[in-house]
Amino acid sequence: MQEKKTSLLHIISRIISDFFNPLVSLVIYFVYFSIQNYTFKEAFTHFLPILLITILPVIIWIVWNVKTGRYTNMDVSNRVQRKTLYIFIAVCIVSYLTFNYIKNGFIDFVMLFILILLFALQFSNLYIKSSMHTAFNVLVSALFFAFDVKIGFAWLGIAILVGITRIILKRHTVKEVFMGAGIAVLVSFIYLYCNNKYQRNDLPTEVIPVETTIK
Repeated sequence: MQEKKTSLLHIISRIISDFFNPLVSLVIYFVYFSIQNYTFKEAFTHFLPILLITILPVIIWIVWNVKTGRYTNMDVSNRVQRKTLYIFIAVCIVSYLTFNYIKNGFIDFVMLFILILLFALQFSNLYIKSSMHTAFNVLVSALFFAFDVKIGFAWLGIAILVGITRIILKRHTVKEVFMGAGIAVLVSFIYLYCNNKYQRNDLPTEVIPVETTIK
């Protein structure tokens, strides 16, 4: 009886953990934000470079490394194996930031803070394997919070739930989950502070904020 309960718990945890992995959570944010703030054409134009320069290359990189045996699993839960993943993701984000700056003349504020979080997790990885799933979902909650408080709080609940599933699945220890969450909370706080300061200084109060950028 206990085995069935444990098995069911692990199945549910696996579903939640897999669905709310960092890439999927970020895609949900970008798609929702685009739908809320852009026309279909503008949303497509905005999201396509992110998809082609960052998201798809990272997915292909992970799948290829899993198939060739360089990564143990799609979560890349091995601390040593994560080093090359962090580097590759950083290269993709920097490539997108460069492309966007050349094309549009500004630095994408959201992608910049995703890069900052990545660097923080990379540094943490030298000492402890912080939970990327937990960290990125905490950041996504802050991204939502910047323009929709209710969804921001709801996603924070999702981030907590994801952190719990990482422990149940034994992908991370409690310490690793708290470390990932702590790093993300710090980065998220800085993001929200900078976002609010930018909005106060550069946008009329009656304008609905669109994706924050540094001009």
